Amino acid sequence: MPSSFTSRLKLERQASGENSGTWGNLVNYVLNRVDASVKGYKAVDVAGSANVTLTSNNSTSNTDDSTTDDQVHNSILEFTGTLTANINVFTDAVETNYAVFNNTSGSFTLTFGPTGGAGVDIKQGTKTLVYTDGTTMYDITKDLGDIQVTGLTSNGNVSITGDTDITGNTDVTGNIALKTQGAVVFEDSSGGEFAAIKANATTTSYTLTLPPTTGTADQVMATDGSGNLSFTDVSGGTSWQSSIVTANTSVTAGNGYWIDTTSAAITLTLPGSASVGDTIELVDYARTWDTNSITLNTNSLNYQGLVGASPEYNDSGQHLRIVYSGATKGWIPTDDDPTTNKDVVGVEYLLVAGGGSGGAGEGGGGGAGGYLTNYTVSTLNLSVGETYTITVGGGGSGVPGSPKQVGTNGFNSVISGSGISTITAFGGGGGGGSGLDGVDGGSGGGCSASATGGSGTAGQGNDGGTGSRCGGGGAGVAAADGTETNGGNGLQSSIDGTATYYGGGGGGGHAPTTGGLGGGTGGVNNPNSSSPSPANSGGGTGGCNDFSTGNGGSGICILRIPTAEYTGSVTGAPTVSVDGTDTVVKFTGNGTYTA
Repeated sequence: MPSSFTSRLKLERQASGENSGTWGNLVNYVLNRVDASVKGYKAVDVAGSANVTLTSNNSTSNTDDSTTDDQVHNSILEFTGTLTANINVFTDAVETNYAVFNNTSGSFTLTFGPTGGAGVDIKQGTKTLVYTDGTTMYDITKDLGDIQVTGLTSNGNVSITGDTDITGNTDVTGNIALKTQGAVVFEDSSGGEFAAIKANATTTSYTLTLPPTTGTADQVMATDGSGNLSFTDVSGGTSWQSSIVTANTSVTAGNGYWIDTTSAAITLTLPGSASVGDTIELVDYARTWDTNSITLNTNSLNYQGLVGASPEYNDSGQHLRIVYSGATKGWIPTDDDPTTNKDVVGVEYLLVAGGGSGGAGEGGGGGAGGYLTNYTVSTLNLSVGETYTITVGGGGSGVPGSPKQVGTNGFNSVISGSGISTITAFGGGGGGGSGLDGVDGGSGGGCSASATGGSGTAGQGNDGGTGSRCGGGGAGVAAADGTETNGGNGLQSSIDGTATYYGGGGGGGHAPTTGGLGGGTGGVNNPNSSSPSPANSGGGTGGCNDFSTGNGGSGICILRIPTAEYTGSVTGAPTVSVDGTDTVVKFTGNGTYTA
């Protein structure tokens, strides 16, 4: 009877009395095959794009005990070479198992399985354990049950079907796949409670990429629509669009639009589908909806329960906010009232505060009152029908020569009323006296002997001089530093049609000095008192030595109003004149104007 061979390892089974003189060698070949099949390693070059069938021989050719003479009968297989396409590698269609290393390159898939059966994909660069029943190849590492480890490092993908408890760190270079809605569970320090994350039951595959930084306090995480997450501030509410709508267009839920119908009526098409709570806001940008209306194309969705409605809005200044309530009622306006049109009139103004008085006892000059104006630059919008209060600040009171002392500050001038920010010009600072510093103000007061001048207010005036017996600052320039300096000049305005200086600083005392242009008076020496500054000039008075100083000049408020818009409704007896197409209202004391 001739020899036969086993089906799996192809080991020779010799018949009784056969192979006289060679049977010992044949037994050794069988042992070689068993040895290689249990411990053997084989590198197989599978480069290219063609499928590869591993070689498989009977044990009679396994004459070398260091390796097998074929590829199938080894316990460890390493596939090498550069792939140029996806390939299959076939082994014998019998029961067997392997440790496999896919050491190929080329970014293509290698599938390993029995000839004619189903194989498994072996990821490039990874090692795994597989077995086959002769028909199907199985990857053992993909079918492990519960795993409990204190730390795990993987250079490839990790696919988990059962539970995996990890106490330490887990380092994975590839992906971690949790099958059938498996969750990532984060236990608390006690191990009794947890937070978990898992996929939706009907998820469409996507990947979320975390932000590169932690963000700042109160920010939220948002997606760009492609899965890239970033931290962003909570905007909330409506996203107002910067472009003005001037023609027919489609609008989007969550947005607000400025609708300008100056040129023509506009049709706005609502979304073709909507979710409950979707919101759209529309505003009459140019207050022209009463002339050219807007119409909403509801795009097959209901509007206040009406099918096929085409609502029209035609009120000037209207603000429309619609919210989707669901299929039955559809879009419902929550705000569609017209906005009251509160007209305004643009006026120009000059506002000057009261000037400070000079100091006594080697006194410094008084600082000019603060000077504010928008003339030829901009307009102040007063609401029609509103009353605005005008406060004109008085000049600082002069001080006596005995006891010697610092001059007094002027008083503030103010414009206030509904719809505007209160405008305040600050009173001028008093001049220093008896060796003391000048006082801060609209413009600062000048110093006394060996002292420092007061500071002016930015945008209203300038500093008083520093040294000895210096002038007060003016609205136009600061007083010079040194000894016995003049007052700083004021500024010139033609708001009433006549070029006039306001806000001159007072001169330093002890020697004759001059006051600045705009009502500043000069400083004097004994036996003289300094002169008061002119009323409504905002000028500061000069300093003196042993005699009294004059009062600072009071302030003024001048309004220049288009004559066509002037109401004539005033109090306080201002002087009213006309200059060109404008009416000029000059308040020399307190009063009001109703626009």
